[in-house]
Amino acid sequence: MLFKKTTFLLLFLVATTSAFSQASLKKVILTGKIIDKETTVPVEFSIITITKSDTKQIVNGGTADADGNFSIELKTSGNYDIKFEFPGYKTQEKLNQTIAEDTNLGNILLETESNQIETVVIRGEKTTVDIKLDKKVYNVGQDLMVKGGTVSDVLDNIPSVAVDVEGNVSLRGNESVRILIDGKPSTAINVADALRMLPADAIDKVEVITNPSARYDAEGGGGIINIILKKGKNKGLNGTIIATAGDPRNNGISANINSKTENYNLFTTISYNDRNNPGITKIDQENLLANTYIEERRNVDRYRKGTNANFGMEIYLNKDKSATWTNSINYRNNGGNTDEDVVFRNFTLNRNFINTRFRDNITDNNSEAIEFTSNFIKKFKKDGHKLTFDASISLNKDDEFSNIFGSILETGMFVSDEKTTKIDRQNRNLFQLDYVLPFGKNMQFEAGYRGSYTNSTSDYEVLEKITQNDPYTNIPGFTNNFEYIENVSAVYTQLGTKFFEKLSVLAGLRLENTNLEINQLLTNDFNTRNYNNLFPSMFITYEFNDDTSFSLNYSKRITRPRDRFINPFSSYTSNINLFEGNPTLNPAFTDAFDIGYLKKWDKLTLSTSAYLNLTSDSFQIVRKERGDLINGIPVIINTPFNLGEDNRYGVEVTANYTLKKWWRLNSNVNYFYNETKGDYQFTDSNNNLVNQNFDFKSSTWSARLTSKITLPYKIDWQTNANYNAGQRTAQGKTKGIAAMNLAFSKDVLKDKGTVAVNVNDVFNSRKRIQDLQLPTVNSYSEMQWRVRAITVSFTYRFNKLKTDRDQKPKMQDQQEGGGEF
Repeated sequence: MLFKKTTFLLLFLVATTSAFSQASLKKVILTGKIIDKETTVPVEFSIITITKSDTKQIVNGGTADADGNFSIELKTSGNYDIKFEFPGYKTQEKLNQTIAEDTNLGNILLETESNQIETVVIRGEKTTVDIKLDKKVYNVGQDLMVKGGTVSDVLDNIPSVAVDVEGNVSLRGNESVRILIDGKPSTAINVADALRMLPADAIDKVEVITNPSARYDAEGGGGIINIILKKGKNKGLNGTIIATAGDPRNNGISANINSKTENYNLFTTISYNDRNNPGITKIDQENLLANTYIEERRNVDRYRKGTNANFGMEIYLNKDKSATWTNSINYRNNGGNTDEDVVFRNFTLNRNFINTRFRDNITDNNSEAIEFTSNFIKKFKKDGHKLTFDASISLNKDDEFSNIFGSILETGMFVSDEKTTKIDRQNRNLFQLDYVLPFGKNMQFEAGYRGSYTNSTSDYEVLEKITQNDPYTNIPGFTNNFEYIENVSAVYTQLGTKFFEKLSVLAGLRLENTNLEINQLLTNDFNTRNYNNLFPSMFITYEFNDDTSFSLNYSKRITRPRDRFINPFSSYTSNINLFEGNPTLNPAFTDAFDIGYLKKWDKLTLSTSAYLNLTSDSFQIVRKERGDLINGIPVIINTPFNLGEDNRYGVEVTANYTLKKWWRLNSNVNYFYNETKGDYQFTDSNNNLVNQNFDFKSSTWSARLTSKITLPYKIDWQTNANYNAGQRTAQGKTKGIAAMNLAFSKDVLKDKGTVAVNVNDVFNSRKRIQDLQLPTVNSYSEMQWRVRAITVSFTYRFNKLKTDRDQKPKMQDQQEGGGEF
């Protein structure tokens, strides 16, 4: 009853009464019943809208009850247009009805959109990749593979995109990729961790833009991935609730709900998850100078509990909805602990056993973020003429506390007792103004401003006990308070035109001013950098016909070092194998060229692309000796530095193929050739100067195939298979990775519910395997961030059919299609 009353109240606000007639005019009551034409089942909570036939002014409205009945009072008799609506049904209208007295309209028969059902199923129910010349749009839809998963799982299903075992995202094999959420940079302190926390059910679609124009942020040498969150647009109160359970532990519940009237749209996404991601690491390392061989084994359990909530309201500021204002608040809170057991079996080089050292690392962490976003869009009378303003203010915090205990297993002898504390804070504000003006017959002018202001601090401390009974003392080499301030202001302009109805040209120029402060507060080491850069872009497209297009694109990009790449203080999970950031890193610049060809047939869409990325000062990870020993073992540092050149040449082919009505395939193949040039020098543990040459050439390829089959009894079967070939690096090689996911689903409860089962990493094979050779150290490693997982989910839709496809949110108009963010 409460649900029905709430629904009726929200939908009643759709209609406003017209001017009252003279008191002497007669009030009338309009009644009837709304039923399904085919099944004669009542269509509960259907929407009724009544307008004056002559003025088209809304005078009243309401909803049917749970039995399909309705009763609506009209202030006066007259001629009216009456409209009956419900998602999944054709709109039924009774035009110019003369209502002079109480009238029963009888049974109103709503007909399902059966003549459109195949198209709707392909776009709304099935996971598809919409291939366009300037981007690929991945519609998450009812993707069976990501039920109960996270954004990382979604990205790992997308052609051209890969997510490695540590959560790092790459595009066409290039990790210099910019992640946007609703067209804005992710506000998370650690983007990889944030993508593993945000539920997949909150995503509507993902845009992959390999060569962005000047209207986009210049950040991201490899391209841009834009994650668009759900904002329901169906009229009335409707939504989806999803519950999941899995092994290893993956329990959660989420809800996407919206309520839309003629004047506003309310939307919310709320989710809770409780997960464990167990992982395994194996490292075999030869230390030639120390005459030791170490077998390092890590077993880790990552327990996380988290809440994500988004509340928003889109207001239509005028009757024609040409002006809209959307405000939303996003909140995220995730906490948990990580239990990591590390075992070091120590041998001499000829494999004589020495001892076994045990290291137990227990970490508690909590992250919290809140963000307010505001978006205003004004569309003018001329088609395409509009003004857009965006603002975003966010606060983030990550707290991490670790206790690390070390001992010799054979004797129980004390080795170490350490504590680490990491307190991260980040504030980010973003303001953007965009203006689009079409003029002439086939010309369009664009201009805009963007200001991004980020202030982050990382207070890191490591304490240790020298002996078991000693108090904790500070380790100066790791403890510091690190501050990073990044202010980027940008203006851009673009001019597009079309010749002969076939040739389109879009030229743009973006100017960015970057002001950086990289400060180590405890050591009073302050660094300030300020630089201006121009980023031109040019896009030429020729349309042979509606189904065949050719494009030639160029843009200049920048990749700024951030997060762990510039913070010199490592995570300290292993005291002999560390990662340290480099605060002196300079940004890398990329000249990106792309030649594309798109061809569509009745059952096949084929996109091919040849690309060239020329990067200067690119980031490369060097694995080196720090120059000291711990228990006779040299400490190995993994740290980034600016390489001279990193050039990539590649070819990519993406295809969507419908073999049968019940069988659809999506496939992607990417091949690239990589050439680097540069040197790196460091001092080893014997105080010798070592020069490493990073000149090398290598090639690799990847392939991905997604098959979706409809089995008898309407059971959907989805298979995702992918292979990332091995690649040679300057210090060794990485081996190929083959993996497969499976999923099945079945609709229940008259298609209002769906039960799905998915198996992630069927063969438990998704591991990063590296074989590295240094002058004094050889290392073989296998890392598996997450073991095979099985997840069961149940989806329930209310007032919303499975084949519903939300209208395109106005808030995203500037990001979809032309991608005008």
